[in-house]
Amino acid sequence: MELELRFFATFREVVGQKSISWRADDGSTVGDVLRSLEAEYDGFSGELIENGEVRPHVNVLKNGREVVHLDGLETDLEDGDKISVFPPVAGG
Repeated sequence: MELELRFFATFREVVGQKSISWRADDGSTVGDVLRSLEAEYDGFSGELIENGEVRPHVNVLKNGREVVHLDGLETDLEDGDKISVFPPVAGG
């Protein structure tokens, strides 16, 4: 299946662009994609998943809905889904 992955702020710098097309196996989950990103991009290593969950303060949305309010890393994906990944944000 084909997914669109969108990255923001410092995560955009890791990938080098705003969005990428990502090929995933049928039956893949959000966790599968995040684990693949951590393996493929050095800047993501250990930054997306912690203790079997999306890291605190990292936001991952599937088609505009926060995955922690769906099934977390086990959220199923379908062809054409859009996954948005936001890094922790600090400021004041």
